[in-house]
Amino acid sequence: MKSLLVQLDEPTYRVLDRVAPAAKGKRAEFIRAAIRKAVIEAEEARTRRAYREQPDSGSEAGDWSNTEKWEQ
Repeated sequence: MKSLLVQLDEPTYRVLDRVAPAAKGKRAEFIRAAIRKAVIEAEEARTRRAYREQPDSGSEAGDWSNTEKWEQ
């Protein structure tokens, strides 16, 4: 696992310390989860922007004839 040094302003640090105290070992996982969530939200926003800028045409959106079979 890679390490990352991040500096926080004092108010943010105090809130983080209340929500995920380091003494309980939950801070690192809390931060990892927050980063994962932020990355997913950024990727979804980028996808939404791309579709707004270049939406599917009406015929493309309704054509399901060439879809792949989904298997679990």
